Amino acid sequence: MLHSVASGTIMAVGSGTSMIPGYLYANQQRPTENVLVVVQLSGGNDGLNTVIPYQQDEYHRSRPTLSFSYEQVLDLDGDLGFHPAMNGLHRLFEQQKLAVIQGVGYPNPNRSHFESMDIWHTCRRKNVIREEGWIGASVNTSLSREENDTPILHLGSEKQPFALTAKDPRSISIRSLDQFKLRANQKEITSVVQTSESEDSENALLGFLQSSTNAALKTSEQLIRSATQNTKENDGVDYPQHRLAQKLQTVAKLIDSPIATRVYYVTLDGFDTHAQQTDAHQALLRQLSSGLAAFQQDLSQRNQEGRVATMVFSEFGRRLSENGSKGTDHGAAGPMFLLGNKVQGGVIGDHPSLTDLQQGDLKHQYDFRQVYTSTLNWMGWDTSILGSDYKPLPLFS
Repeated sequence: MLHSVASGTIMAVGSGTSMIPGYLYANQQRPTENVLVVVQLSGGNDGLNTVIPYQQDEYHRSRPTLSFSYEQVLDLDGDLGFHPAMNGLHRLFEQQKLAVIQGVGYPNPNRSHFESMDIWHTCRRKNVIREEGWIGASVNTSLSREENDTPILHLGSEKQPFALTAKDPRSISIRSLDQFKLRANQKEITSVVQTSESEDSENALLGFLQSSTNAALKTSEQLIRSATQNTKENDGVDYPQHRLAQKLQTVAKLIDSPIATRVYYVTLDGFDTHAQQTDAHQALLRQLSSGLAAFQQDLSQRNQEGRVATMVFSEFGRRLSENGSKGTDHGAAGPMFLLGNKVQGGVIGDHPSLTDLQQGDLKHQYDFRQVYTSTLNWMGWDTSILGSDYKPLPLFS
């Protein structure tokens, strides 16, 4: 069965019949199950200038133009500080709603963007068959279709992340809430169809959609109602005017609706900062921090904060030493963030050594699958899909 979205149309295609998922109907009560929001930082975020070891001389020696001083950072614990653009996340840290998990990676790190991201998405290396992502596989083994036909939603114009892939697909992708305003013409539908299947499947889908306009309009109207029914409650939350914040605002609206989606996935791109890193990285971290702070405030105002956890990761960190272009090159271990009302806030683990390196890179102390295990446990889902027994971390209170 192929799930796809066209101009706000959420459809399931199989055996030539139409099916509007039952979770879209308005007579449902708001769900109460835990929800995971994943924020992917694509390009390899510089963890050393995100969670900054400002007291260590080696940090300043290795980064003569990129390092931050004690006076500049937002202090966390007397030894570490956030980048000065991360005011919103710093407030959440002080409120004990943010866990900073230090030195996260995996053995024998790969410095290719694509391969490393695939490892994070599937929990397996390329010499092993990788047909499913960790989220898609866990959903399929943990939730029956009777519980939730489409529990995963990816919001963004990029290709759907491998993490959501499953043999029996149960995820959908949309670009924005504007997609829910259906225009019943082939050009509009063709421009927004997103599918990982073959061209033949896509053509079949287009034909199906053209013959199902009335049902599509009904579904679109339901999504509009679900996504906008509590706009008055949201008047007090001031979201920044950037793309990530807009995505997170959409996610907050959908969480606070009858739609029973359990995982929301968004991406912030641009972290491959090989040259002139300072301004670009500052802008990206400001977007991340301000967007997540507004999102958390919005969830609190909607009384949804207690059932939502947000995970932030990147495919790798950057090297300790800056390069000759005032940037940083591909590295290995870096920090992950987990935030929410039920998160055990604080700094988790020790900062990786800046003198005991692995080929010039920071060594990992936690395998990323330990974070996944902890999160899947909190969701009440199967962890066996991670491929081994990874000890969970104390990330949830």
